[in-house]
Amino acid sequence: MKLAKFLFFICLTFLILNCKENNQKQLKKQHKKNNNQQEMLVEKIIDTILIDGIANEKTWKKSSWHPINQVWLGEQVDSSDFTGRYKLSWSKEALYVLAEIKDDFLVDKIKNPLERWWDDDCVEIFIDEDNSGGNHQFNHNAFAYHIGLNGDVVDLDAKDTPRLFNNHIDSKMTIGRSNTSIWEFKIYLFSDTYSLKGDQTALNLFSNKKIGFAIAYCDNDKSELRENFFGSVIIDGDDKNRGWIDANIFGTLKLKN
Repeated sequence: MKLAKFLFFICLTFLILNCKENNQKQLKKQHKKNNNQQEMLVEKIIDTILIDGIANEKTWKKSSWHPINQVWLGEQVDSSDFTGRYKLSWSKEALYVLAEIKDDFLVDKIKNPLERWWDDDCVEIFIDEDNSGGNHQFNHNAFAYHIGLNGDVVDLDAKDTPRLFNNHIDSKMTIGRSNTSIWEFKIYLFSDTYSLKGDQTALNLFSNKKIGFAIAYCDNDKSELRENFFGSVIIDGDDKNRGWIDANIFGTLKLKN
């Protein structure tokens, strides 16, 4: 009788673990992303980029602007309220992003970076290192980095707890004329097996590599909550605030020399 109970317990444990593994695999494969979705070619840097918020390198002068003009939350606003655009480049060690944001009010009222970070003005950068798509709400299949005005980088960990990932992104923001800010980012990429307690060595990038990517801006002028959310990729359906959960909505970057 004891042997029968023991064997039953072993079988039950095996079934539970097997179902959990299959569910995780299914989550990643579910509604698998089109590998070439909104694909964009990104050229390699031609000089050293200093993350200083000035953006006077030859690489940036040669690169093309891309718009941040999709309304993900809120409503379309006048260009005097918000306009955004960005450039991209890469090196062996990192992905580089230059963003130019025109925002008539910059808001940074929540002092704790791990509380309601989306309700302050911030740039949000979505990265799916292997362009696999899928759910990333409770795992690191992809990242949704919120970069605040002070440079803090916030995302959720695998336990749905907000964490600082400041070692993932070097950034600098400067404010110029006409309510225009220049943001520079150097983004280090990590695999979907990333762990906060594990190896913190970033991956090397290479030509023809594909990366899931989107960039957005959380805009709050004078309200208690975020007023608008503008993104770089077209998202089908009524619910467009899905990037923090679903990497299938990201665009695709293809790196080239």
